[in-house]
Amino acid sequence: MNWRPTAGAATLRLRAAMLRSARAFFEERGLLEVETPILSAAAVSDPQIESLSTQIAGLAQRSYLATSPEYAMKRLLAAGSGDIYQICKVFRDEERGRWHNPEFTMIEWYRLGFDDAALMSEVEALIGHLLAPLRRVGPAERLSYQAAMQRHAGVDVFTAGEQELLEAAARHDIRCEAELDRDAKLDLLMGLVVGPRLGRENPCFVFDYPASQAALARLKPGLVAARFELYIDGLELANGFHELAQSQEQRARFSRDLSLRRARGQVQPPLDENLLAALEQGLPDCAGVALGFDRLVAIALGADRLADAMAFSIDNA
Repeated sequence: MNWRPTAGAATLRLRAAMLRSARAFFEERGLLEVETPILSAAAVSDPQIESLSTQIAGLAQRSYLATSPEYAMKRLLAAGSGDIYQICKVFRDEERGRWHNPEFTMIEWYRLGFDDAALMSEVEALIGHLLAPLRRVGPAERLSYQAAMQRHAGVDVFTAGEQELLEAAARHDIRCEAELDRDAKLDLLMGLVVGPRLGRENPCFVFDYPASQAALARLKPGLVAARFELYIDGLELANGFHELAQSQEQRARFSRDLSLRRARGQVQPPLDENLLAALEQGLPDCAGVALGFDRLVAIALGADRLADAMAFSIDNA
């Protein structure tokens, strides 16, 4: 048994200082810190994310550990909370490796009246605020998803056919099964070719994702999603949306997710009817973002694995 922590005392002090600094950042901007349940009767439908669940005595249905506080925070927004943020533990199954741990710390916040472009600027400000004492952080680059894929993978995502995507993967020595759907092929290229090349000099935002990858983001003219991701040192660090507020459209997207999960033989989690009811009641115009805090600590340290940035990884928890 290895009882020792994976992070040393200096790293623990750095984490604590960065958490204090993050709270000070949000306090200065007037955001309310909130707490929402870790356990819920519903789970995320995203085919790329698997939830962990447990059976609680006395409850007929299983309870699911939060993969993000997003759904509950949107219920608070619909109830009139105003600008809010949360720093919490989240859980995802099948995520274990150099840069993944099934339990990790997330910073998530929502800003009323912001769109995705405005929120990118605030994310950049937070990153500068937290990293400036530890490393130089230059102005962030902003690349559309189309431009990032063209530059680093050599494909135009809005015109490339299935065969062209397979050829692009082969050029980069990536095994890509022909039967994968188009978005799965794009995810392979983004995850293995494009993402690792982003943010090597300065932070890099990728924005205007294909409409098929909108998730909980609204759509812009030109059939692109009001969604962005932040990369630093080749690591994806944050995922943000100009939030979709239409209940029926969100239900339709959840249903498409479940159909895809069914086709892939994945677990069919129950939908969050409370979230859909809150959207029906009325979500204020807002943008929200989730940021992986452990990865940010690793970047601050110059570490080459996530375990070095947390007290205990899953392997010695």
